Amino acid sequence: MIHLNRPPDSLAADETPLPLTSAVLPVLRVRRERAAMMDDEVIEEVPIALVYNGISQAVMLASPADLEDFALGFSLGEGILAHRRELYDLEVRNSCHGISVEMKIAPQRFLALKERRRNLAGRTGCGLCGVESLTDVVRRPETLPADGHYPDLAAIDESLRQLPDWQNLHRRTGSAHAAAWAELHGNILCCREDVGRHNALDKLIGAMARGEQPRPPGFALISSRASYEMVQKAANAGISTLVAISAPTALAIRQAEAVGLLLIGFARQGQLVAYSQQERLSWEPIAHPPPLTLI
Repeated sequence: MIHLNRPPDSLAADETPLPLTSAVLPVLRVRRERAAMMDDEVIEEVPIALVYNGISQAVMLASPADLEDFALGFSLGEGILAHRRELYDLEVRNSCHGISVEMKIAPQRFLALKERRRNLAGRTGCGLCGVESLTDVVRRPETLPADGHYPDLAAIDESLRQLPDWQNLHRRTGSAHAAAWAELHGNILCCREDVGRHNALDKLIGAMARGEQPRPPGFALISSRASYEMVQKAANAGISTLVAISAPTALAIRQAEAVGLLLIGFARQGQLVAYSQQERLSWEPIAHPPPLTLI
């Protein structure tokens, strides 16, 4: 059991440590005409049950790390909670069948949750599994205020340059998604990784909400495509700019435009595609120093 206000590595003697985020397994590696047996580091995915006031609401497959961030971020991104203060307590319990994150939330939020009657059965690549009706899919977040805090091309370039240094799990396994928060100069302040792209964004949202200081102006950078639910989670968390390395879906673009979110895809060094709220992006060419002239 891990309490919300206690460091996650301070386990008591009777508590079971969480599973590792990766496992070393034997594989046959083939390269051209050569084949050899060797060890390979492979990412883990573990069932995580999110329990609210004693009732299991969702079971997701996720990387067993940063679970306090995950639970809070999922709650905020799904609109279950509106603010961190509505989460009264959180405990992480490990068992032979998986991990449960047990949360005590404000009574009014729990009543609203029961009325929604959602029971997600999550898979790695899908964030809409188990939605009971089509109306649950198209829940529209509140419109984001136009606060003037939007990145320019230079800031996005800098965040892309820094992102690989934050992707330790991906570097070891090659199969982890990342979600990072960068301030308006492009410096990454926080990053979370997970086997699932939705989970990585949830963890980032939770990590930033748990911080002692308010989240500084900036933008979210994700190492995946931008689906409708990624836009929905970002908007529910008050994120006004979402930058994806891959493409968005048409539904995600329409949702982003409707709620006032700047949605960027195909972000690469020196190039990107702005799909919604394009007028909020400063896209002046980046000034590069002239090449050195040998004398």
